[in-house]
Amino acid sequence: MLNRMSRLLTRSLWGVCLLSGLVQAAYGAELKISAQALERTLRTQLFNGADGRYYMRGNATTACYVYADSPQVSFVQDRVVVHVHTRSKLGTSLRGTCVGISLATDADVSFIPDAEGESIGFRDARIERLSESKELNFLLVPFLSRKLPTQMKVNAADLLRKLLAQSAQTTGYSLTLTSLKIHSMIVEGNSLVVDVDTALQVD
Repeated sequence: MLNRMSRLLTRSLWGVCLLSGLVQAAYGAELKISAQALERTLRTQLFNGADGRYYMRGNATTACYVYADSPQVSFVQDRVVVHVHTRSKLGTSLRGTCVGISLATDADVSFIPDAEGESIGFRDARIERLSESKELNFLLVPFLSRKLPTQMKVNAADLLRKLLAQSAQTTGYSLTLTSLKIHSMIVEGNSLVVDVDTALQVD
């Protein structure tokens, strides 16, 4: 995703340089984001604990716990689908042992991509698969429908600013992103296609 943004900015820069005296330029761009890029974002922002786990209850040292791991992102029709694996020990902790049941199951949730200001966000959470345990689902539903889409959000403006931070060294021109507006997002095949308008300051 970042490499594609960098190529788009480089092509736009050459066009700006050809226009003598112009120090500000606005242009439209189409960003194609892969499912793997969204998956990396989710792993970095949420599944960043020990062994890539996110604990909904307890932690790595408690006898009873519930955690999700192994997130996988895919595109199905017009939706972004997130699959996670869960493990849990549900019950009461007694002398360092969880007295209850152990479960290992999978869960799926899907979203519609949605622009949230400068960010690529997600709405319309739809639970596609849950466990057969009501106690476990009590924790899974808010995690899947609220926590996941929040942590998968990508700020497109921040990504571009990071790319532009080294522009003077790499291109000889200092580029500053002055504005970014996301017009639309749609799933097309293996990509999330994002249409944006940006304005750059060139020094």
